Amino acid sequence: MNYIEQIDTSRLPQHIAIIMDGNGRWAKGKGKLRIFGHHNGVRSVREAIEGSDDLGIKYLTLYTFSSENWNRPKFEVSAIMELLIGTIHKEIANLMEKNVRLNTIGDIEMLPKKAHRELTDAIEKTSKNTGLTLTLALSYSSRREITQAAKSLALKVEQGLIKADDIDEKMFADNLYTGDMPDPELLIRTSGEFRVSNYLLWQIAYAELYFTPKLWPDFRKDDLFEAILDFQKRERRFGMISEQVN
Repeated sequence: MNYIEQIDTSRLPQHIAIIMDGNGRWAKGKGKLRIFGHHNGVRSVREAIEGSDDLGIKYLTLYTFSSENWNRPKFEVSAIMELLIGTIHKEIANLMEKNVRLNTIGDIEMLPKKAHRELTDAIEKTSKNTGLTLTLALSYSSRREITQAAKSLALKVEQGLIKADDIDEKMFADNLYTGDMPDPELLIRTSGEFRVSNYLLWQIAYAELYFTPKLWPDFRKDDLFEAILDFQKRERRFGMISEQVN
C-alpha cells in the first residue's frame, strides 16, 4: 500500500516525536548482542529523517538516550556512545545535503568528551540549515527538564527580574529545552510498549499518541507515513466538543 499518496499534506503535524524502542529485543531475537540492534536502528533513524523530509515536516525529535540509560551495563553504554560518534560523523554530509539542522536537548555535559565534541561540531555545521530540525534527546529526563525550568524561574523571582504572578504557561514553556519549538502533535513509540518513559511530559500534553508493535530496527518510511495517516483520522478537540471543532 502506498501510504504517502494518501496523506493530506495540508494537515501535517509540524512536530513529530519518536520513542525509538526495541533495539535490544530485536537483537536478542536474532541471537545477537544488544548493541547489534542499536547498530541496525541507525537505518531506521535515517528512514524517519528522510520520510519527514519528503513530506516537509518541520521538527523531528528522537529519544536517543535517556538519563536513566546511564544505569545500563557499562559495555552497552560505551558501545552506544561510540555508535553515536560514528553515526554523527558519517551522517553530517547527508544532513547538509538535505538542509537538516541538528539540535539536542538534555544534559549533554554528561556525554564523553569525544561524543560531546562530535555532537557540538555537527550542531554548529548545520546551524544555518533551514529545513527539518532534527533534535536528539540525549541524557534526557523530562522531570529534570521541568525541575530545572522551575528553578530557573524561581531564581529570576528571587533576583527581582520577574514577579511570581508573571509566570504563566508560556513563560514556563519558554524555559524548557524546547522553548524555541512548537509542541509535538504526534508521539510515536515502537516495540508495543504503552508508556511515555519520562519523555517530553509537558510538551505532549495534547499530542496524539501512536503505538506500533514494530521493533525500532524494523521501522521504515511507510511506518512513519502510516502513523501520520492515523493522526489525520483523529479529531483533535483540545477540551472542546465535536460540534465546536467542526
